Amino acid sequence: MNEENLRRIQAITEAALLAAGKPLNLDQLRELFDEHERPARQVMEHVMCQLAAACEGRGFELKKVASGYRLQVREEYAPWVGRLFEERPQRYSRALLETLALIAYRQPITRGEIEEIRGVTVSSNIVRTLLEREWVRVVGHRDVPGRPAMYATTRQFLDYFNLTGLDQLPPLSEVRDLEEIGREIEKNMQAEIEFEAGGPAPEPDDVAGDDAGDADSADHQTLH
Repeated sequence: MNEENLRRIQAITEAALLAAGKPLNLDQLRELFDEHERPARQVMEHVMCQLAAACEGRGFELKKVASGYRLQVREEYAPWVGRLFEERPQRYSRALLETLALIAYRQPITRGEIEEIRGVTVSSNIVRTLLEREWVRVVGHRDVPGRPAMYATTRQFLDYFNLTGLDQLPPLSEVRDLEEIGREIEKNMQAEIEFEAGGPAPEPDDVAGDDAGDADSADHQTLH
């Protein structure tokens, strides 16, 4: 394939990623082309490398996450881009962060098992928020009396935190306790809040109380 065709495929790919507003994988990008002109996967992989290189030195980058590729604003420009957003998103509670961390590291896990580890009841608001955000999903039911639902994380969870897989989470052996896991997740989350609001991340003491975890924050800012 000549350079002119490669440049055309790259331009179409860039336009699609700008318009999509969500990650697109290689197969989805290939489906944009008619069958007779559809590029091979190897060609698309080469195009993605070229597109990533073309983003160097610019205000946005090509990022690979669990669901595919997306174009997004570089994190270092968050203080300026964040000024476009007037409203500051609500914060997540420590209880929600700890619950999310337990699901991420111990999945599949039931609500009762989470409560046993945390030592407190898990608010229905927390579970509902995580399900509505599509960060967790029900993957089955434990074969015990009552058949409680088992929860696991989703691709949307990975996408939100710029991860391609759970193996990119900090190794559990390097994390001393549940609170430290919560801080690690909160650090990523507050970077998102700072990005969207253009202000400094709140101190841990400012996070909503124990089980008030039904607040939403904004997604990664993508170019679309």
